[in-house]
Amino acid sequence: MKGLAGELYVDDGGQGGLPVVFVHASAGSSAQWAAQLTHLRKSRRALALDLRGHGRSEPARDGAYEVEDFAADVGAVVDGLGLERFVLVGHSLGGAVCAAYAAAHPSRVAGLLLLDPASDGRQIPAEQAKGLMDVLASEAWLPVVEEYWAPMLAPSRPEVREQVLSGLRATAQAAVRGGLGALLTFDPVAALGRYPGPKLSFVTAYNQGPDAYQHLVPDLPSRRVDVPTGHWVQLDAPEWVDGALDAFLATVR
Repeated sequence: MKGLAGELYVDDGGQGGLPVVFVHASAGSSAQWAAQLTHLRKSRRALALDLRGHGRSEPARDGAYEVEDFAADVGAVVDGLGLERFVLVGHSLGGAVCAAYAAAHPSRVAGLLLLDPASDGRQIPAEQAKGLMDVLASEAWLPVVEEYWAPMLAPSRPEVREQVLSGLRATAQAAVRGGLGALLTFDPVAALGRYPGPKLSFVTAYNQGPDAYQHLVPDLPSRRVDVPTGHWVQLDAPEWVDGALDAFLATVR
C-alpha cells in the first residue's frame, strides 16, 4: 500500500464488526500481532501494518521517523482501505503512535487500547537523552539496544526473545534510532488529552515509573497485566491479550 514516505505492508483479513488496527513497537512488525489477528478474524476485520522502515515496509524516503510520521502511516493505511471508524491497539512505540493518530482524528477512533505503551521520554534528562542518541548513531548501536531490552525480555520464553531480537537485527539503524529518538520529544499527555473516546492501558510490572502514561494522564484508565510476562505481552501471553481485547471491544460502540 502506498504511504507518504514509501510502500507500507499491511496484513488485512476478516470481516464484520468495527475493524481493529494494530500498531507494533520499535523494531517490531505486524507479525508480532499474529495471534491476535487470528483470534479477532473469527468475528471481525482485523489488520496490522508495518510502520515505515520496519518489517516489509520501505524505509522513509525523506528520513522522517517522528511519532507523527508513524501516525501518518496509520492514516495512509486506514484511508487507503476506506476505514471510516475503527479501534486502535498499540504496543510500546505503537502506543504513542496510536495516541498521536487518535489526537489528530478523534472522531474516527472508536476506542484506544494501549499495551504496555512507551513512557514519556521527555522525562529523560537532556544529557542522558543526547548520550542515547549519540550511541544509536554509532556502530555500537545494536548491542546497546539489545542490552537495554534484556531486562524487558528476561521473563520471556527463548523463542519470544529470538523473535524480538531477530526483528531488531533486521531493522535498519535509521529506523530504530528515529523511532526511539522520537519518543524523547513526543508529548503523550497532550495527545491523550485530546482524545475523548474510550481508552485503556494495560501495563506490566516493568512499566511503573513516574514517566509511565498512567501516572501522567489522569483520565487514562490502567490495569496491571496479571500474568507473568515481559514487555512483549502479546507474544508472551497471547491468550491473555486476546481476552483483554475481547473485554475492551465489548465496551466500544
